[in-house]
Amino acid sequence: MSNHQKRKVYVVGVGMTKFEKPGSRANFDYPEMVQESVGKALKDARIPYDTIQQAVVGYCYGDSTSGQRALYGVGLTGIPIYNVNNACSTGSTALMIAKQLIEGGVAECVLALGFERMARDALTATAYKDRAHPMERHMEVMSEVEGFGSATVTAQLFGNAGREHMRKYGAKPIHFAKIALKNHRHSVKNPLSQYQDDYTLDQIMQSKMIHEPLTLLQCCPRSDGSASAVVCSEEFVKKHRLESQAIEILAMEMATDLPSSFKEKSSMKLVGYDMTKSAASRVFAKTGLRPTDVQVIELHDCFATNELITYEALGLCREGEGAKLVDQGDNTYGGKYVVNPSGGLISKGHPLGATGLAQCTELCLQLRGSCGDRQVPGAKIALQHNIGLGGAAVVSLYRHGFPQSRST
Repeated sequence: MSNHQKRKVYVVGVGMTKFEKPGSRANFDYPEMVQESVGKALKDARIPYDTIQQAVVGYCYGDSTSGQRALYGVGLTGIPIYNVNNACSTGSTALMIAKQLIEGGVAECVLALGFERMARDALTATAYKDRAHPMERHMEVMSEVEGFGSATVTAQLFGNAGREHMRKYGAKPIHFAKIALKNHRHSVKNPLSQYQDDYTLDQIMQSKMIHEPLTLLQCCPRSDGSASAVVCSEEFVKKHRLESQAIEILAMEMATDLPSSFKEKSSMKLVGYDMTKSAASRVFAKTGLRPTDVQVIELHDCFATNELITYEALGLCREGEGAKLVDQGDNTYGGKYVVNPSGGLISKGHPLGATGLAQCTELCLQLRGSCGDRQVPGAKIALQHNIGLGGAAVVSLYRHGFPQSRST
């Protein structure tokens, strides 16, 4: 199907659980998480489960067909259910597949769902010791460029990216700490955030050092949780009179690792700088929009260092000027952009399979004007960035599909 024949795609229902520290909530296995988030999304869309024609389910830690097990608690309708695993970009990958099913005319209404039940202790490197590891090439480059430290591999990878930015462009540890300060502060107004604590800059900088320049409060936690989105066609929106809440997915692009990820021996590119830049440039080219057209952004701040370098990869500022954007306050309320009004991964939490759909949930609610105390004034265009090492970066643009029908 050529581009001009592709149908418009809308998100008409969203829902998510509160993100929780693993094991902290009783009777919160993944089927229970899914029933909660899907139930909220269906209620939001004002449709029954038997209206859903297909479902795409994302998770990283779980057995095959866990998506079926999760949704069988919602209903047994016999629909196709696809299980997706794409590292930390799993949730956005599930949403992207749902979008493609709609725009290609395969279905009129699809459920995109993500969940994760994570271990209470540190993540293991892999469940399989007898085969190639998907991050082998990344590890080889990291070892060559920075060596191996004692922190978790992800903290080392993203910490090293921050070190490279400091060497090349003069960013300071305080800039990364300011990003964490902002995201923790934003989370105070999000009742579904795992943490809702406001900290001082000193508290963030003096918390336990994980991998320089990253301290504990600049790192996302392990989390349990689920998020869901009901995705549909324009015909479905109009048939069910959902115009007031229909958020159009203007464009959605995925990029995987490029030769530069490995050949250039760059710690920033190793964690997806060029993947993000590639996906973002295609999204803006397809829509004719520019970064300056965006008001609200949810991006993948698994570590504060990644948020800063992602400002540049997305085109929010020039390369090397991420620290300047931070100093000017152009990443929060009253500035040029509001980045991670939900609290981001750092404070809201990061259940891997759910994160991309939690970002989608926040942005859809922002574009509807339904975020209460954390509402971004005048939010008309929203940008989403979700990345997974190994690798995949998904960048998306949203706007209200029927602004004249927007609820007040």
